[in-house]
Amino acid sequence: MGAPDLRRAQWRTSTYSANSSTCVEVARNLPGVIAVRDSKDRQGPALLFTAGQWRAFIAAMKASEFSRR
Repeated sequence: MGAPDLRRAQWRTSTYSANSSTCVEVARNLPGVIAVRDSKDRQGPALLFTAGQWRAFIAAMKASEFSRR
């Protein structure tokens, strides 16, 4: 499988971001992947996750499994 065409990505930030410059943007409209990028570097790289990986990450976040710094 080749890399997805990120030009078709529909990026959005969390409603909790309050237009902060320290956010990530997520695109969920791409076939087979969830893409995540830094909102400060929109032309930079994106991380790609499968739907299962993304669900596991969100579940871990909701369970506060990551320390806040």
